[in-house]
Parts: sequence; C-alpha cells; structure tokens
Amino acid sequence: CFLALPSGSRSSKTFKPKKNIPEGSHQYELLKHAEATLGSGNLRQAVMLPEGEDLNEWIAVNTVDFFNQINMLYGTITEFCTESSCPVMSAGPRYEYHWADGTNIKKPIKCSAPKYIDYLMTWVQDQLDDETLFPSKIGVPFPKNFMSVAKTILKRLFRVYAHIYHQHFDSVMRLQEEAHLNTSFKHFIFFVQEFNLIDRRELAPLHELIEKLGSKDR
Repeated sequence: CFLALPSGSRSSKTFKPKKNIPEGSHQYELLKHAEATLGSGNLRQAVMLPEGEDLNEWIAVNTVDFFNQINMLYGTITEFCTESSCPVMSAGPRYEYHWADGTNIKKPIKCSAPKYIDYLMTWVQDQLDDETLFPSKIGVPFPKNFMSVAKTILKRLFRVYAHIYHQHFDSVMRLQEEAHLNTSFKHFIFFVQEFNLIDRRELAPLHELIEKLGSKDR
C-alpha cells in the first residue's frame, strides 16, 4: 500500500543536516548568482565560471549545493531504500560499489545501499565542514589538493544519483519527484562536464541518460 505524503513535508525532508553557506559571504553571493542563472533555463550557460571568479570557489559553492540537493532527493526515498530492498549498493546489475574512505575504512567493504549512502554522505559532510579544505572566510586560500578532493566528492555523489535512478525510479515517479530529480541531475552532469571533474568510466552506469540529456540541449 502506498501512502501519499503531504507535499510540504516531503520537499523539506533531508537525510542529513543541510550545509549552509554563510549569508553575506562571497560564496553566498556566488550561490545566489548560480540560482539566478539557473532560473534562465540555460543550464550549459549557468554552469560556466562567472567572469573574474576563482575556479576553486565556484566548484566549492556548487559542490555544497549538489550535496544539499542529493541529500534532499535521497531523503524523499529513504523509506524505500532498506537493508532488505537494497542489500548491496548498486547502480543496475552491472555496477556494484564497495565502501572505503581511506582513513577509517581502508579496505573496501561490501554493504547495503542505505549503509553505503550513510557512510558516503557523512564522509562528504566531514569534507565540507573542514575549513582547511573548504574555507568559508574571504582571503583564506584553498589547499593545493582541493581539486582532487572535490573530484572525489562529486564522483561519490554521482553514485547516489545512479542508485536512485536504477533502483528507485518507480518510487520517484510515484512521489512525482522525477522532474526535480532530472533537473538536479542534468545540472550536476553539465557542471562536471564543463570542468571535466568525473572520469567518463565512472559515469558509465547512467551513460544513456547522460547522452539523452545532452542531446536535448544541443
């Protein structure tokens, strides 16, 4: 039996606490700029680096935004993504992910999708909260390894999209969230393509969808 949730409760539900960009900061202004250009409907243009802006800062702001978006999208389907429904973290029959973060868990472990996504989102949150990696204060430089950290975060966030599309798209449809999911994913893909942030092999589980989204926009 499927229970429809009141729309208000669903849209504000998040899986983890939202990561806020401090109001009044330059990053907040960049986020507002991103939201305004997204409103124009041209996603290819919206992801481009604004003139005179720092690439690291632009990637940082958008990475936080994607974390929040995916967090909310996954939050809407957590009740359908369980130990029994998703005993492995997969994106279709050909792709299975095992978790390792390189510090606490060095050897990749096989775990259920909800456990994997919990590990993944907690790990991302820890990176975003680390002021040495994601400085929120003006004038504090980004570390030399910032780009490689950002690439790893985005590569991992992609896996949550891939799992939702492959294993839970029927639930997304029933919740009437597919337009929201497709727009968010299209924005994400155009962004990582613009700055070449995720290896093509990593994108393979959603290759056909990515081709389709791209061809509509040419």
